[in-house]
Amino acid sequence: MTDKTMTPDEAVSGFRSGMTIGIGGWGSRRKPMALVRALLRTEITDLTVVSCGGPDIGLLAAAGRIRRLVTAFVTLDSIPLEPHFRAARERGDLALTEIDEAMFMWGLHAAANRLPFLPVRAGIGSDVMRVNPGLRTVTSPYEDGEEFVAVPALRMDAALVHLNRADRLGNGQYLGPDPYFDDLFCEAADAAYVSCERLVETAELTKDAAPQTLLVKRHSVTGVVETPNGAHFTSCAPEYGRDETFQKLYASTPWPEFAERFLSGTTERDYQCAVRTWHKEQQ
Repeated sequence: MTDKTMTPDEAVSGFRSGMTIGIGGWGSRRKPMALVRALLRTEITDLTVVSCGGPDIGLLAAAGRIRRLVTAFVTLDSIPLEPHFRAARERGDLALTEIDEAMFMWGLHAAANRLPFLPVRAGIGSDVMRVNPGLRTVTSPYEDGEEFVAVPALRMDAALVHLNRADRLGNGQYLGPDPYFDDLFCEAADAAYVSCERLVETAELTKDAAPQTLLVKRHSVTGVVETPNGAHFTSCAPEYGRDETFQKLYASTPWPEFAERFLSGTTERDYQCAVRTWHKEQQ
């Protein structure tokens, strides 16, 4: 029963260049952005990143930190195409493994269960097989003899996720409409770091919410980081919605200019202060 609390910078302090990391959330929803920003404050690069991508991928791609991306999509939701990712991809800055969403999910399941692969129907007869020539198929050993895609496990060195609440032991709770794949990311990685809007006592987690909202269990968590507004500028329902005006700024601003104004500080607090200042200027 260990206190696992730490700062964003402590959470990524053990990361190394060349690692495979997973990032939870979905598009521009409940992304662990404070942890991504902490990663950007390091010199770590040459990463393989597994993510249902949003601005987490845009930031890391624009900063030249990604060697390969494994994803089903990269979007800002209300802005269909993530512009900084698109620019990096068009420049040829990173390699891309693009798979079906169901294949992505079962790749995480395989890794979480320490299996080398899982058979899925998704992908059969589609261009997923053509653009991923390394994928293999398997035949059912039973009478049906059906052919499946053998989706390889999406095993990761570390995972980053953001939840609404957590305790100091690593139990994490979501209060929004969708768990996304955050629990699978934590179970599929060798180490997992959970940022949260608020740290609470363990008993408080189920005081006003159903036990089913306890998405992430302490046995799969390495560190817990309290980061109010830590998903900004993505949404974290029901705490807050996506900061649409700031997302538009992000999408329309050249990377060097955006990074200089909002990401040049040495702490997450510097970023939050810069954002508040910008919003005041818009009033």
